[in-house]
Amino acid sequence: MASYGVLAEFDSPTSLMRAAGKLAKEGYKKFDAHSPFPIHGMDDAMQLPQSKLGWIVLGGGLTGFASALGLQTWVHVIEYPLVIGGKPFFSLPAFVPVMFELTVLLSAFGAVFGMLGLNRMPTLNHALHNSDKFGQFSNDKFFISVEATDPKYDAARTKDLLGQLGAKTIEVLEES
Repeated sequence: MASYGVLAEFDSPTSLMRAAGKLAKEGYKKFDAHSPFPIHGMDDAMQLPQSKLGWIVLGGGLTGFASALGLQTWVHVIEYPLVIGGKPFFSLPAFVPVMFELTVLLSAFGAVFGMLGLNRMPTLNHALHNSDKFGQFSNDKFFISVEATDPKYDAARTKDLLGQLGAKTIEVLEES
């Protein structure tokens, strides 16, 4: 079986954040911190880039806005011009509700499907689930997992580094 990487357990959020910062400074890129609650400053400690989700949502919103405006313009001005109550064919105030609704709808779709795509979900089976200890991360434990695909990964050296950073337990995980 191929190795997934290393999983290390820490005592506190402070030790977890310190270890994540040290791993990032050492040049590790493919590692993750697992905590039962969000830890303020963890993204900075891990040196994570800004999320692309905002741009995906913006793209969905702009697509919805442009689609609504284009469709209504085409229908009311070009394909089926109809004078209603003396309004001009291109009546922007009348188009606003549809533009708003499609902007919100496609932004929401962008947020949901963008999040699923960026998080590579759904993942029905993951090597972390093979660890008996990892199930406790959602209660009161703190973990760091380092993937074997990281360019800096060396099982022995990574285990030693995590041990020096104060890990209580360290285990090598196998792919399933």
